[in-house]
Amino acid sequence: MNKKLFALLIGSMSLSLLGIIFVLGYWINNAYQTKEDQFTISVRQILIEVAKKVQLQETENYYNLYSGLVDSLDVPESVSVSELIYRIANENKNETVIFSDGIIEEDYKLSSFFLDTEFDSIQFKKITNKKQTTKIIGRPDGTGIIEETSIDFNRMRDFEKSRFEEAVSNITSKTPIHNRVTSKEIEKIITEEARERGIKSKFEFAVYSNELATKIRSSDFKLDPVSTYGVPLFVNDTFKTNYQLYVNFSDKGKEVLNSILGMALLSLAFTGVIILAYSNALKQLFKQRQISQIKTDFINNMTHEFKTPIATINLALDALKNPKVAENKEFIERYLKMIREENRRMHAQVENVLRISKLEKNELDLPKARIKLHDIVEDAITHVSLIIEDRGGYIKTNFEAMKSSVLGNDLHLTNVVVNILDNAIKYSEGEPKIDIFTENVKNTIILKIKDQGMGMSKNVQKKIFEKFYREHTGDVHNVKGHGLGLSYVKKILEDHNAEIYVDSEKGKGSTFTIKMHLIS
Repeated sequence: MNKKLFALLIGSMSLSLLGIIFVLGYWINNAYQTKEDQFTISVRQILIEVAKKVQLQETENYYNLYSGLVDSLDVPESVSVSELIYRIANENKNETVIFSDGIIEEDYKLSSFFLDTEFDSIQFKKITNKKQTTKIIGRPDGTGIIEETSIDFNRMRDFEKSRFEEAVSNITSKTPIHNRVTSKEIEKIITEEARERGIKSKFEFAVYSNELATKIRSSDFKLDPVSTYGVPLFVNDTFKTNYQLYVNFSDKGKEVLNSILGMALLSLAFTGVIILAYSNALKQLFKQRQISQIKTDFINNMTHEFKTPIATINLALDALKNPKVAENKEFIERYLKMIREENRRMHAQVENVLRISKLEKNELDLPKARIKLHDIVEDAITHVSLIIEDRGGYIKTNFEAMKSSVLGNDLHLTNVVVNILDNAIKYSEGEPKIDIFTENVKNTIILKIKDQGMGMSKNVQKKIFEKFYREHTGDVHNVKGHGLGLSYVKKILEDHNAEIYVDSEKGKGSTFTIKMHLIS
């Protein structure tokens, strides 16, 4: 994929994901604000209802008081009666039902002698509603049974009610607030109203008069300009009295948050899954891109590795066609050996690739037997000794392990050590200087192969056991190889239930440590 197109794709996906996160955050914040506004509206409705009910309760108390007084002491100044009577007959059952619905209005002028007020008298209208039902059941002898039921109740007309409330308000305006309502009454009404509107938050309340606290309050109330809601109580414009009922809902934020918490958490969970999937996809995308680049380098290296043997073989074959060479057996032997060596070299390259493929598919069955790791190391050294001598270097062994018997495959373990030694030689700029140590730790043997070559960075150390990975040094072919050696080493050691580590510093060489279990 084109680099610009790849960058554009990643940028667009990232921008879209950021947009989703922004919209989600905006939605959660907006939902919280909406729920908070709804909470505020509900609280204000509660306070209005509380103020109404407290004032109505006071009015009804006075109404009941006056109603009792007018019945026992005064005679109404005027009485008016309105009555509606209607009759229903059922001939089949020989029954007749008579309904009577009447209203009696009585006007009183009540003296304030009986009340602790500053008024001479109070105009008072008492309205009584009487309902009566009479059922007459006829008999064959001409007589009948009469059943009567009646209901009486008092009420005030709306306009009379407002006038009465005004009168009561004037009477009680100079009465101390604690004689008009109690803390328990206000708390009970607030609790009932809050329950009806689904508000479960704890609350504290207080009644203030001209910004001064009164005795009507809960124990922990604190006036807070931000979280305190207020409503007028017992308003009287005539005598300029005005109480204020304040309420604090301490768990307001928690309740508002709980109302959106379910959907918010669900949205965040889904968004988290999207982010996780996106980051994983992005990681895989970069990994695949890296693998693609590594494979390209591998193909380039393999091509380079095969070009030289093929060219050498072609030159040898052309030389063999020369009549002068054909007569010289020494030259023939020399060129045939060269062809054989180059052919073996190409075959080894192919075998390495096939071996790694089989290891990954778990198709490589490694027969294991009791072998000595010291013998394996000595055998591996013989494979590279000529190269070491040619470059003027050395390999020194320091076998301190008293026991070296392990269960393994001698051929593949030899290849493991050869691969590590080969890397130490290739990545040594001058004479290869390699030291090999062994030691026993409990029931294991530790093999360390230390060189004084180029070394590698921490980032490279994390990747060197990956298939096809090779450190870039500016020139792809400055060090021969195809990135399969250490991947093969790790796979073989894993099959032997062994471990391998690397410790390296740029410019100071590397140390490969192999840890294998001993057998008795």
